[in-house]
Amino acid sequence: MTPTTPHAKVIVNPVAGAKSTRRLWPKIDRLLKHAGLSFDFQYTEGVGHAIDIARDAAGNGYRYVVAVGGDGTVHEVANGILGSGGADRTTMGIISTGTGSDFVRSAGVPRDYVPACTTAANPHVSHIDVGVVEYQDHGKPAKRFFVNAAGLGFDAAVAESTERLPKYLGGTIAYAVGVLRTLAGYRNKTVTLHRGDESEDLKVVTVVVANGGYYGGGMHVAPTADLRDGKLDLMVVGDMGKLELLRAFPRVYKGTHVTHPKVVMDKATEITVDTSGRVLVHADGELIGEGPATFRILPGALTLAV
Repeated sequence: MTPTTPHAKVIVNPVAGAKSTRRLWPKIDRLLKHAGLSFDFQYTEGVGHAIDIARDAAGNGYRYVVAVGGDGTVHEVANGILGSGGADRTTMGIISTGTGSDFVRSAGVPRDYVPACTTAANPHVSHIDVGVVEYQDHGKPAKRFFVNAAGLGFDAAVAESTERLPKYLGGTIAYAVGVLRTLAGYRNKTVTLHRGDESEDLKVVTVVVANGGYYGGGMHVAPTADLRDGKLDLMVVGDMGKLELLRAFPRVYKGTHVTHPKVVMDKATEITVDTSGRVLVHADGELIGEGPATFRILPGALTLAV
């Protein structure tokens, strides 16, 4: 995009990063202006608002939309752009101020906001894959895009638990606390997994479908994931007991969980998970609904500033 970076819409989530983004924004504002970016900005006012702002911006002539916040903000801004009808003409920038900052680890965007401002003002562009999940929202079919990872089962139940925790705990600590709180009452789920012509009945702890390599505050859940390979990385954690899961859990931060005998890794372009009973679904760590769910890859669907 350099040297003619277009006028940008900057979407700021003031409560991201345990509410630190509101305090950081005046400094980020100055850094962006000093780096030469022309922009106007808008604060988000609640869950889902960034989707609306980004959709309106991309649909009304903005060719550059920048998210300032954490993984939840990135998720919403990406969904707004992708749902606008103007995604093929719009670039997304990221200035990460969240507690987890998982997506930027895979995307190659600086995790520190200071160099991220320089990148946002003088970006190179890269086309990345996007996932889309079809699921049930209060009994009705729904669809959501995800840039990092989605899934159903234990991880979605942890997302539900983590939403209730104080934000000052940070991404990694909050996720670990959410795991412990969820584990006490969690029961493994019976699902039917469909990949291509293959179907398999399984009892699982969780099913994760990853586009990026990290989520949950630094867990290296999909070590071979590539945002540009046209594939989704599938991780299925089989029928582990609670103690077995607790012992195996720390391995996911190093990516060594992939050798566990009850963990199955694969790559696919489409995955369907049929469920019985209530099985929660998340996208980029945001609780969105329930199964059954179908996950698909959209190759090169989002233009990202890096």
